[in-house]
Amino acid sequence: MTTEDRGRLSLEELERSVRSGEIKTVIVAFPDLYGRLMGKRVTAEFFLGHVLEHGLHVCGYLLATGMEMELLSGYRLCGWHTGYGDIKLFPDLDTLRKASWIFGAAIVLADVVGGELARVAPRAVLKEQLARATAAGVLPMGAAELEMFLFRESYEEARRKGYRDLEPFGDYIEDYHILQSSREETLIGPMREHLIASGIPVETSKGEYGPGQHEINIAYAPLLEAADRTVLFKEICKEVALEQGRAVTFMAKWDEGMSGNSMHIHLSLWDKERTRNLFLGAERIKGMPLGVSDIFQHFLGGLLAHAQELSLFFAPTVNSYKRYRPGSFAPTRIVWGYDNRSAGFRATGEGKSFRIECRLPGADANPYLAFAALLAAGLDGIEEGIAPPPPVAGNAYLLEDVPQVPRSLEEALELFRGSEFVRRAFGDVVVEHYSRFAEAELEAYRTAVTDWEKRRYFERI
Repeated sequence: MTTEDRGRLSLEELERSVRSGEIKTVIVAFPDLYGRLMGKRVTAEFFLGHVLEHGLHVCGYLLATGMEMELLSGYRLCGWHTGYGDIKLFPDLDTLRKASWIFGAAIVLADVVGGELARVAPRAVLKEQLARATAAGVLPMGAAELEMFLFRESYEEARRKGYRDLEPFGDYIEDYHILQSSREETLIGPMREHLIASGIPVETSKGEYGPGQHEINIAYAPLLEAADRTVLFKEICKEVALEQGRAVTFMAKWDEGMSGNSMHIHLSLWDKERTRNLFLGAERIKGMPLGVSDIFQHFLGGLLAHAQELSLFFAPTVNSYKRYRPGSFAPTRIVWGYDNRSAGFRATGEGKSFRIECRLPGADANPYLAFAALLAAGLDGIEEGIAPPPPVAGNAYLLEDVPQVPRSLEEALELFRGSEFVRRAFGDVVVEHYSRFAEAELEAYRTAVTDWEKRRYFERI
């Protein structure tokens, strides 16, 4: 049995596990607009006897709600004017696996089916772009590389403290430090083991560029599987922390003095048999140690051409844009280079591992939307024959007269909503829905009184 097979369940294996009493509950879940898992815990017998054939109903507001589950106006597809009716979930049995972190449970991810609202479900948005890739005869492969901060407090303790004076697991920048990562192994070790035991193969883990910041790398996979693994990864890490009375955060920038949390996306295109990396070719580009194909160049050209107008899918919150700082390992310039971590796009690897790393998304991004954005842009580059500019060498943060990452959610929303390409790639329904999603985030922020405002104005104004 391979690492990838461990923890995965066929329907027959689930039925045997239910008969033996090993599995009593099946969690049926789907990603919401934020990328959080929503759904129900279903008795195993009801799952096998009913849900498999008839699906599972949940309230449609789960695709039109705020962070605090508040009801929001302004969504055409869902609201009081629609009566907040149900949507139907159908489990994707290819995602069925043991939920090793929960006693006696399995978990399966589901698709939203039926009606216009189903079109804006994040998994559906990605699957639409994957259908374009299939029609073009290519297989997108990738993985998300997520960073998180670990805290000694529990989530409840952090909430009681108003998220102030939190104690990270580490006391110093621990990038690659074995000693410090050993201190965190009581938390990181179980995370790795539960990921593997739940069918999510892990390659490495390491300390990152912040005190208490860590990264776990999961294996390359076809892009839908890679996105599924990413949302399960975040859920497992949080639930292991809960069990141990600790907290982790995937905020893009949890503290202005600390490093940001990234979600670096690694991506390449393969033939349908998964035997040939289509980015490899005969053309030599100055500064690169290997030959590349026209497919690579045009795919990359599309990424660079459309990155600004797709930033909403890479950086979906007000907090996201506080991560983009010069010299922070988070990019500020939309350029590319070979093995250059100061650029927004980094070509890296050799042989079959040759790939593009997009360094724009934060760990707060919805992986389905971020993957869909990259795929839509890259495929457009191939279809239109978009050539990339030359690669940059040296410090990309110092470059002028090159495209820059949007500086705020307002700017990203304006670019997204006004883009002819985005509407052509995703359709008006998706653009309208996610524009309203961003508007609601901005409205919530504009009414909030922050700690910074109190410190600045309470006495001195």
